[in-house]
Amino acid sequence: MLPTVRTLRPGFCEVRAPKWWGVHNHIGTFHAIAACNLAEAAMGMLAEATVPATHRWLPRGMTTDYVAKATTGLRAVAELGEVPDFTESDFGAPVDLPVPVTVYDSADKPVVRAVITIRVSPRPARTEARVAVAD
Repeated sequence: MLPTVRTLRPGFCEVRAPKWWGVHNHIGTFHAIAACNLAEAAMGMLAEATVPATHRWLPRGMTTDYVAKATTGLRAVAELGEVPDFTESDFGAPVDLPVPVTVYDSADKPVVRAVITIRVSPRPARTEARVAVAD
């Protein structure tokens, strides 16, 4: 895909990818799965910028709608309406968080709409391995 992150902040990520032969499908347009990969890249960057180090995230599923042919380079925008407060008691247990992503062509026409659900949970406490050292 050759993605480039254009904007990144908690709750928002914009990633672009050029149209080149490596993302072409059999009809010469941007391959649908390559567009999904771009959506997932935007979601992953958003998650990294949003989820605090006290928590971890894992993708759980993705729904996609292919709404138009993608004949140009693409821009994927992942955006949460509201950044969750990870200190709330709900985030003491695993929570599924849907991340909406829209992929646009160079004319700002949506070509893919996706929702990628991530599971956010507290990181398990690390236990340090202790090694006894003989005198």
